[in-house]
Amino acid sequence: MTTDGVRVLLAGPRSFCAGVERAIDVVDRALDRRGGPIHVRKQIVHNTHVVAELETRGAVFVDELDEVPDGATVVFSAHGVSPAVREEATLRGLDVIDATCPLVTKVHAEARRFAARGDTVLFIGHAGHEEVEGTLGEAPSSMILVEDAAAAAAVEVPDPARVSYLMQTTLSVDEAAEVVSVLERRFPLLRGPGSDDICYATTNRQDAVKAVAAESDLLLVVGSANSSNSVRLVEIASRMGVPAYLIEDASLIKPEWLDGVRVVGLTAGASAPPRLVDEVIAALAPVSVEERVVARETIQFTLPLAVRTG
Repeated sequence: MTTDGVRVLLAGPRSFCAGVERAIDVVDRALDRRGGPIHVRKQIVHNTHVVAELETRGAVFVDELDEVPDGATVVFSAHGVSPAVREEATLRGLDVIDATCPLVTKVHAEARRFAARGDTVLFIGHAGHEEVEGTLGEAPSSMILVEDAAAAAAVEVPDPARVSYLMQTTLSVDEAAEVVSVLERRFPLLRGPGSDDICYATTNRQDAVKAVAAESDLLLVVGSANSSNSVRLVEIASRMGVPAYLIEDASLIKPEWLDGVRVVGLTAGASAPPRLVDEVIAALAPVSVEERVVARETIQFTLPLAVRTG
């Protein structure tokens, strides 16, 4: 492709977050210790390259536990599972290694706590996402999914004085705030979590995209189509009036996107490997690469006991 004179602005932070690194490390170590096959319920993280690489090492990705042989090892993905899935695994005698992101686990605990105190829990998230399904499963009789501001304006609850809300960890910060604002107007006694449910990595990547998009003619987001946090990055740039595209890797860049473009903003969702960003830069062959860093991430999560060294 022809990219004469193009500059690249890198968003920072980008690519893997601590929860994703932990989940991938769980599968890597399980394969090292036990050999293949290691079954994984759903994609360990939402990235086709990560999944394909782990498959070459012996990971077997399944949609449901009935595809896992009795007594086999199964890893639960970073997005978490419902108590019903855990119970099924126990009944089947499966050897479970839980790679659920600790920040998702926090939301699960909040769902149980809010439901136990008698609240209707309004869960802000996207239907069908694995994290949403797992969280709703913590208290199905007490939770209602609210997908957007329109749903927030229409939702009905048994007791308006006993209402709380929680959020999917990978939402758009701005859109989630809009939904909460609607709920607060409708339910003045609405209670929320003690700390933000949208995870630090999601927030940081969204802030970085805003900084980069403000200076760019075009934004490329490296990530898979089923990655919620990656899709949100595209949406943010689009709302700012900047053409934005989600790409699995450099091979999907269309030359016509670059017509008349002088500055390309570049980022990657939290489940996209950093090497894919490097490959995009190599494909663009820019005259310069600059970085806009809005935050430094130093968080690390402890691995499950089953795969720790020593």
